[in-house]
Amino acid sequence: MLDQEVFKTVLGRWASGVTIVTSRAEGKIHGMTVSAFSSVSLEPPLVLVCADKSSITNELIEKSGIYAVHILSKEQQDLSNKFASKKDEHRRFEGINCSTMVTGAPVLPDCLAVLDCTVVAAHDAGDHIVYVGRVEDATNLDVTPLLYYQGAYRDFSSEE
Repeated sequence: MLDQEVFKTVLGRWASGVTIVTSRAEGKIHGMTVSAFSSVSLEPPLVLVCADKSSITNELIEKSGIYAVHILSKEQQDLSNKFASKKDEHRRFEGINCSTMVTGAPVLPDCLAVLDCTVVAAHDAGDHIVYVGRVEDATNLDVTPLLYYQGAYRDFSSEE
């Protein structure tokens, strides 16, 4: 069987944008930094996120059937860290003025892009659930993305 540390190291070679997924259910809101996000289909517009089964965010997505994906800008590294840390997890939204779009999922301000989604499929996948969502609405700004590679935030804008 493949060693877990080797697997994590190999996956760390995949440069990616940084996302936060949020949801709302039964008067509660929650969100978490997610590395597993991808587009799925143009018609209909579908994206997927992978949520840790033990996360509060997963529980809310499961109950409500909605989520918003926030693609972070270069200036949002602190926000990424706040939503990734288990420390003070219940305080992640403190001081953040959220809005909503079509689904009612919490929308964080000043993100590079936001995709507001309704769950159309959920698949059990090891210690995660893969949620496929139909994009109901989307917004974007013309700002630089926050990038992650080999376990650290990176700036590739000056590299050729």
